Amino acid sequence: MEFNDSKTKENVARAFAGLCQDGARYQFIALNARDEGFYFISDTLKMFAKHKMAHASVLYQIMLDYTRKQKDNIVINAGFPFENQILKTSLKDSAEIEKYESENLYQHFSTIAKDEGFKEISEKFDYMANIYQTFAKKLEILGKDFDKNQLYERQQKVLWTCTNCGYTNESKSAWSKCPLCNYPQGYISVNFENNKNK
Repeated sequence: MEFNDSKTKENVARAFAGLCQDGARYQFIALNARDEGFYFISDTLKMFAKHKMAHASVLYQIMLDYTRKQKDNIVINAGFPFENQILKTSLKDSAEIEKYESENLYQHFSTIAKDEGFKEISEKFDYMANIYQTFAKKLEILGKDFDKNQLYERQQKVLWTCTNCGYTNESKSAWSKCPLCNYPQGYISVNFENNKNK
């Protein structure tokens, strides 16, 4: 099948638009997190935004490589999520969006691309789906801990790290101010892998 006649072309364009919107949304939420003093969450969301824009770049290049036209306007008819940028709800909402994109949208796009003979594009969608599953898990942990006011509390000892100076300490609860650099608690990295509160 010719790319210009395929459903995959529309899906690549739709995914590109969605990734750009996701990247912007994460930047907005990151600003709010920073304003509220949650610097690690802000940095995490900025990294998600950076990854989304890197994925958008991959799809943009696919469009340029596969299309025969120098200029092509593609009409995209799709729903794009808009949510309040309140940190308390944004983390949970974003986790649900990532889960949906991972388990439904990108898997669907991958299947169509494979069926239409675009194996490379199908693989790119699969890679992205796997990444968004990881995003969903991290956002779910952050959202639950944030809701319970337990970002810096664990049932078992874990390693806490100051993202400013690298100071580390193993304990059930994190410090309110880094004993080395005096940066506030919001700079402490949240340990996703050893989260025992779930």
